[in-house]
Amino acid sequence: MIRFLPAVATAALLAGCASTPAPPSPIEVTRFHDGSMLAAARGTVFVESAPGARLAERDSAPYEAAVAGQLGRLGYVENSRTNAALVAQVTVERYRLDSDGDRRGPVSVGMGGSTGSYGSGFGVGVGINLGGGKSRERIGTDLAVMLRDKDTGRAVWEGRAQFSVGVEGDLADPTKQADVIAEALFRNFPGGNGETVQIEVNE
Repeated sequence: MIRFLPAVATAALLAGCASTPAPPSPIEVTRFHDGSMLAAARGTVFVESAPGARLAERDSAPYEAAVAGQLGRLGYVENSRTNAALVAQVTVERYRLDSDGDRRGPVSVGMGGSTGSYGSGFGVGVGINLGGGKSRERIGTDLAVMLRDKDTGRAVWEGRAQFSVGVEGDLADPTKQADVIAEALFRNFPGGNGETVQIEVNE
């Protein structure tokens, strides 16, 4: 005999079967800068996608807006590219991580091996800490920003932040995660030169 459960009981069963979103990993942040040049470059800034960035403009827009917001908090004023003293070039890469933590498809931060005229470079092999031993599929995000002197093209500051979140988590939404990863990238700006730090995320 088939027995029908009340709607409330059915909902409770479904809720019990639903998977709990995997927590976000810490955000790993690495920054390089030329202190004297950076101090002299305070003022106006223009935010744009970095040359060769792969993410579509509509997809990178939340991250560029978040970067602009953080720079505004630090005292930089947005201006046109023609009139800005600095250009902030933003690169975003989003990708899936399988249950073993392997990346699906190529990952690029759009800046090559060595960046900045002072030779810092991002060939430092910063890894993503998946955290928690979770086996669920995750989404990884890399956010890279380079501040260049508009007239000379010389880099005065560059930074990269990366972390991963569960596909079911709120921070899988780019609009929600953009502010979180940008805030981590610019926290305690300009940061230790060449230092990598981990910032915990509360979802």
